[in-house]
Amino acid sequence: MKIILFVLLAVSCLQQGKAQTVNWNALESTKHLVNLGIGWDYSLSYSQGYAYQPGRSIPIVLNGNVSIPFGQNLFDDLKVRAGGQIVLLNQPYLKGGLSLNAIYRRYENSLVRLQNFGSDIKGFFGYYKPDWFIAGEAGFDKAIVTHFYHTDSYKENILQNVHDGWFDPATGGNFLYGFQTGLSFKKSDITLNTGKVVSQDFKTTPLIPYYLTLGFNYKIF
Repeated sequence: MKIILFVLLAVSCLQQGKAQTVNWNALESTKHLVNLGIGWDYSLSYSQGYAYQPGRSIPIVLNGNVSIPFGQNLFDDLKVRAGGQIVLLNQPYLKGGLSLNAIYRRYENSLVRLQNFGSDIKGFFGYYKPDWFIAGEAGFDKAIVTHFYHTDSYKENILQNVHDGWFDPATGGNFLYGFQTGLSFKKSDITLNTGKVVSQDFKTTPLIPYYLTLGFNYKIF
């Protein structure tokens, strides 16, 4: 029973949160950006997002996005994120900062439906020019609390007296580290994030312990 719950919880928490990647030296007076992304993040998925830059006095971007895997049942594995990122080291070309997001995840199969609330934090530091950038990134994604709802099939064939409800997972966090890079044009950016993932106990890794995301930002105005 513990193994089954651990596997199901791990599946619900696998996708690592990522802030919308931007070139901080190419934003200029842009306030509104839309983002599209596709990549491998424990599953092949695509995302849509929006970001808002309140002003230039403090380099900060507020963002939100929705990530959905490819497949027939689009909402069986859904992730919604909202948060922001800020530049703390703001030199002409060297920049570093943090991103922080709240996350809602939903995962469903023929045995169980999981709904999870969590958060992620990530730091970045790199070299930024108006037409390109490259930076390292490292972060932590934590599943804080998860709701289990088991189907009749689960109760009939696996465990009749299983309990539904909210559970606080003892594990459910993952570290990530890698790099981000991109090319910037007058109205758009093409970005790439790639790296490796390891569980918070540093003892286990996913079947494919890497992430790869290709993104496209369009600056509205």
